[in-house]
Amino acid sequence: MIRKMNPEDLQNVVELWLRVNIANHRFIKREYWLKQAAAVEEAMRDADIYVYEENQKIIAFVGLIDQYIAGIFVSNSKQSKGIGKALLEHIKASSPTLSLKVYQKNEGALRFYQREGFKIVSEGLDEDNNEKDFLMTWK
Repeated sequence: MIRKMNPEDLQNVVELWLRVNIANHRFIKREYWLKQAAAVEEAMRDADIYVYEENQKIIAFVGLIDQYIAGIFVSNSKQSKGIGKALLEHIKASSPTLSLKVYQKNEGALRFYQREGFKIVSEGLDEDNNEKDFLMTWK
């Protein structure tokens, strides 16, 4: 089930964000993600977050700031089961256009977004960790 995040969900969502980032971005030091957690938690308070629940447990979420996808995060044990696609379809239904950034080394996510109709529009650099990324859009 997909629903909008409630304030009491915030801690679970931040913990999921941290676990998924550490596991899926092994090319970035774990300490980087640990240092970012407090700022991300604060930013989540101002974002539209939609969570995916299974058996009353949050196993995935998507963060949206206006038309920008801050990220789709799915528990590692639940990946490749259509959950990320379901979250993406949920926000596509009410958005004429969407954009996001994805690390170039995150090949699985890059393939996922391309499969879902996103196109690379530019290449950039995340100056916080010196990793190359792509700006992608969907219309």
